[in-house]
Amino acid sequence: MSNLIETKTLKPGVVYSLASILFGIVGWIASLALTIERIRVAENPEVTLGCDVSPFISCKSVMLTEQASLFGFPNPLIGLASFFAPILIGFAILAGAEFKNWFWNAYLVGNVLGFAFVLWLFSQSVFVIGSLCPYCMVAWIAMIPLLWMNLGLVAAKGALGEKAVGIGNAIYEWNWVATVATYVGISLVILVVYWDLWPSLF
Repeated sequence: MSNLIETKTLKPGVVYSLASILFGIVGWIASLALTIERIRVAENPEVTLGCDVSPFISCKSVMLTEQASLFGFPNPLIGLASFFAPILIGFAILAGAEFKNWFWNAYLVGNVLGFAFVLWLFSQSVFVIGSLCPYCMVAWIAMIPLLWMNLGLVAAKGALGEKAVGIGNAIYEWNWVATVATYVGISLVILVVYWDLWPSLF
């Protein structure tokens, strides 16, 4: 995406659009899989799900907790709705659409809220529930790059003010580094917290 970086008039191109579509689809599929599995559990609480790998890697162990229905309904429904946004925006840009700064600001707010939700779910899964949901982690994987590339894009366009343009350019150019660093940070926490349990998988 670094070839797109010039000035505050930065316009997202093909690479941005395809990345947005890809991560949107990945997140939406993960949310759909979780929704289907949640329905299966509702029909038969004793069912063993395909993502129930071990006592600490299990969709069912997480989806039956209060945290899995934070707003009174299953969290995956939020993913089914929200991951449509990057898909639609990606296709719209490929079709030649251009959006005003207020739109990008609103979209970034959604990304920040989504990222904050991911961090909260991560902390709850690791430190409170004590179990990891594979499909949930796929949704996390999709949300993280969306946050970094959109934060960089919106700032580089000047939508966050003139002073943020330079920082936005840097973030947009190196958003993949920020994404990898976030993945590594989360992975290290999981590795350390569950250090004694990993041998049980083999």
